[in-house]
Amino acid sequence: MTELLVDTPHGEGRLVTARARRPLATLLLSHGAGNGIEARDLEALARHLPRNGVSVVRFEQPWRRAGRKIATAPATLDEALVAAANRMRVRTPLVVGGRSAGARSAARCARRLGASGCLALAFPLHPPGRPEKSRVEELTAVDLPTLVIQGENDTMGRPDEFPSSVDLCVVPGADHGFKVPVRGPVSQEDAMGIVVESALEWIVREIVGR
Repeated sequence: MTELLVDTPHGEGRLVTARARRPLATLLLSHGAGNGIEARDLEALARHLPRNGVSVVRFEQPWRRAGRKIATAPATLDEALVAAANRMRVRTPLVVGGRSAGARSAARCARRLGASGCLALAFPLHPPGRPEKSRVEELTAVDLPTLVIQGENDTMGRPDEFPSSVDLCVVPGADHGFKVPVRGPVSQEDAMGIVVESALEWIVREIVGR
């Protein structure tokens, strides 16, 4: 694991890289508005994908690094993500992704960064209880191979609320943070296994295999 501090238009960010020995692809991930790069799904991807040929780079946004508890405006997240990505030396196909607010930012920035695909974890399709405030256009505008991994019980977008055109993987019983009930259909370990395996299968099929 290596770390690189990066200057962005909105303060200092941090790139944490778990590098594959013989990388076939690189996955850049940013975190959500309520947690950091230590979120369970981002940790699981960083731990397991490199041994399968996918380097994982997690980007800690400046607001989080500065110790603030509230995320800055969406435009600032995008600008910081672009600045951080521009500091990376990528010699493999790049997938831009993230969880929650980070997934929205990835969708908005993927094409600008020359990515080959977009991975959206727990995409916040709308605010809780406000389905009329849909953000689906951010997904449909990506115009790149895109995979959404969504919890079955995510109050910010249940799987059946997504359009059929979206490539979707569902984590049974999981909420917005991919937490599952103790007596749910799958264990927490299995839930993270679904996240990792679905992301890996999609990257190999849609990104590396093209």
